Amino acid sequence: MVWSQDFNAAPPNAQGQTAAFDGQTRAPVLPDTALQHQIVASGLEHPWGMAELPEGNWLVTERPGRLRLISADGNISAPIEGLPEIDNRDQGGLLDVAISDDFAETRQIWWSFAQPRDGGKTGTAVATGTLSADGAQVESARVIWQQTPAWNSTKHYGSRLVFDGKGGLFVTTGERSVNDARVHAQNVATTLGKVVRIDPQSGAPMGQPGVEGALPEIWSWGHRNLQGATLGPDGALWTIEHGPMGGDELNRPEAGRNYGWPRVTYGVEYSGQQVGEGITQMDGTEQPVYFWDPVIAPGGMRFYDGDMFPDWQGDLLIGGMQAAALVRLELADGRVAGEARHLQDIGRVRDVEIASDGAVMLLTDEEDGQLIRVTPGG
Repeated sequence: MVWSQDFNAAPPNAQGQTAAFDGQTRAPVLPDTALQHQIVASGLEHPWGMAELPEGNWLVTERPGRLRLISADGNISAPIEGLPEIDNRDQGGLLDVAISDDFAETRQIWWSFAQPRDGGKTGTAVATGTLSADGAQVESARVIWQQTPAWNSTKHYGSRLVFDGKGGLFVTTGERSVNDARVHAQNVATTLGKVVRIDPQSGAPMGQPGVEGALPEIWSWGHRNLQGATLGPDGALWTIEHGPMGGDELNRPEAGRNYGWPRVTYGVEYSGQQVGEGITQMDGTEQPVYFWDPVIAPGGMRFYDGDMFPDWQGDLLIGGMQAAALVRLELADGRVAGEARHLQDIGRVRDVEIASDGAVMLLTDEEDGQLIRVTPGG
């Protein structure tokens, strides 16, 4: 079914704010597209991340702390054993999962999760291990990176994992939400509200902060809660993060740059009050490529590079949880030229991936979450 595209009619939450340049928000609405969708698997409890294996099976995380293997015909495995302890309170739990190009030889996987720390505190962490030949357990699991400092909060962990194609692994983090923590998004001696770059085997720093006193794994800072990240067609990193009430941001983070939060934002507090000084631009901070107000509550994202949707080549596909849709952005010269929202009301789309045959795969973040295959037609 093709739905009407009237999402730009909703008034913004942050009244009186002005975009920094034309097309930075509320881009022209693109026509909707007739699509078919097939539920591959259901009954998943708040699925969060996924990765396709070479044989066509999918690794899928469930936020309560379970890693599953789902076959092409929808068979869901028992929970894969061998993961380290996970704190699954509130927004915590098992988050993203990723494999590298040599998985067929190494069977190595990576995952991010909310890690319990001393005194009831938590932090985002990244671990790696080897998936057994039968897919039943992760062997030799080890934590390679931990967010610092840990915090007494159960919110805003990030966290997507993206191999950069140059030997590094990008990890996105959240600033832990609470007021006394979120200010550290501006503190380069912490990894709260940051993009970091690490060696995927050792966790050794591979960032390029270029700022005195900065932790060496930091790539960029001033982020709120980065829950989507991917490489663009040119190999550059793109990220998407949750704003407060308004102010979801699409960025193309560059090494050593500050993206403003919480000093600069296009959103307001959930109370309706301004955030900080209520400013949207400040010297020394970068502007988002695009922002949403009202929010879409973004999940994962991927640039489309398959064969099944030729008209979508190079478009950015984003999971919209508040939008309850697959959000598609058409880009031109690094800016957003148009926006569409497909499959409206399909559910809270937490992650988006492109299958090896070009189909678009979605995860819905629900108590009865689904792995969904999207193809042309309808």
